[in-house]
Amino acid sequence: MKLAFSTKFHKNKSFEDFLNMAEELRYGGIEIHDFRDPIFSGRTSPFNPDMASATKRKLINSKKSIVCINSNCNAADTSDENVEKMNSAIAVASNINVPYVKLYVEGGEDAYDKAIEFIGKAIAEGEKHNVIVLVETTGIFADTTRLCDLMNYFASDFIGADWNMYETYFVGGEDSEKTITNLGAYVKLVHLTDAKKAGERTLIGEGTMPIKDMMNALRSINYSGFVSVEWNPEWFESIDDLEIILTHYESFMETVEDETNKKKYYYNKTHTGKFVWKKEELIEETFPQVLDRMVEEFPDQLAFKYTTLDYTRTYSQFRDDVDTFARALIAMGVKAGSHVAVWATNVPQWYISFWATTKIGAVLVTMNTAYKIHEAEYLLRQSDTHTLIMIKGYRDSHYDEIMAELCPELEHTKSGEKLHAKRLPFLRNIVTVGYEQQGCMTWEQAVDKSSEVPVEEVYRMASLVRKDDVCNMQYTSGTTGFPKGVMLTTTML
Repeated sequence: MKLAFSTKFHKNKSFEDFLNMAEELRYGGIEIHDFRDPIFSGRTSPFNPDMASATKRKLINSKKSIVCINSNCNAADTSDENVEKMNSAIAVASNINVPYVKLYVEGGEDAYDKAIEFIGKAIAEGEKHNVIVLVETTGIFADTTRLCDLMNYFASDFIGADWNMYETYFVGGEDSEKTITNLGAYVKLVHLTDAKKAGERTLIGEGTMPIKDMMNALRSINYSGFVSVEWNPEWFESIDDLEIILTHYESFMETVEDETNKKKYYYNKTHTGKFVWKKEELIEETFPQVLDRMVEEFPDQLAFKYTTLDYTRTYSQFRDDVDTFARALIAMGVKAGSHVAVWATNVPQWYISFWATTKIGAVLVTMNTAYKIHEAEYLLRQSDTHTLIMIKGYRDSHYDEIMAELCPELEHTKSGEKLHAKRLPFLRNIVTVGYEQQGCMTWEQAVDKSSEVPVEEVYRMASLVRKDDVCNMQYTSGTTGFPKGVMLTTTML
């Protein structure tokens, strides 16, 4: 993760001082607390519109970033003056290519309703300038369940969260798992301080905050942004030198990285290949976690290469396909625990469907490619299948004809509409691979529905998947009667 520091509490330094400090101490970014602060004023201020080009050039040459501008605006204050202050911060951020402008919310019972009005205006302004508005997890939003509701209310690409770890832990009383479950990929910036207890700040790593657990929680959502430290000299009277604090912070975070990122590989007998896990040993991780780990370790290594089909993907590309189809499944009404059946041969869509289904906690039902109509009807009814993904047929089994007979209602169903079939009362969607059929969606049409669901929802659902959850239902051959569904969990071998 990338390190940054906040300019808050350090009014005796200039922008040049902060930039030089970042270079000397190997920090990647600077968080500007308030661009209107007197230390940034004047005709030659880096935030003066006339100096925008020079500021951008200086940042590029030094390979540093201004990671965020803190507007210092309370969104519960809907006055014209406060709105203008927020708009000015967004304009400044846009001028010098800063991706985020931050605000907070504090107040009484009506703070939430007032904040919605203010944040709505800020999002609209941010969208015009291509700047994302961050809401800090402080005040009423130290309860991230409430902040999650706000994010979902707006459902905009121009709103995100600044995770103030101190606030959610000491004020909100949340552990990192709950925070990440609520916010997931909405977390765009992380704000770090430490304390022995609420109100008793201390050096990073010397308090009771479970910082290592928090960093692991960030890794679970593949967070690659900045972790910004804030330091008030009054918290530790014997240390008033920001450079000392930043050196200590950098050293501590390096140990955290070392402890949590230790990589151990296992080789085959001839040492011609290396593996992340031991052979024939249970992996205590879910399918989504396994795929994320492979992307982390070998992002550009080929995961799939079909010699007869146009489908070649690296691990990172494959995960993108999985996330996209997971969004499509959610748009089609698939939820955690829903049953998604695949009736197909060895085609790319089979694998994409499997991984996308497991990523959101749904259950993949595998269908024998040789099934005839009575077997297909039994399985689809007995498994309560919600969505079916199928090819046209295989050998002497014609899946398209079978489903047309089982669901004559398809004839009067438009593509994309929910199916309501008498013989298969739980089936709502049929997705066809490689051909078109009345009442069904093609694979391409289904993928297009992914635009209806933000990828953050996939990350949120993935964070709720547990290793003991059922992910796959396979039907036995049935030597003493009808086949029976065997439940397999997400723990991998």
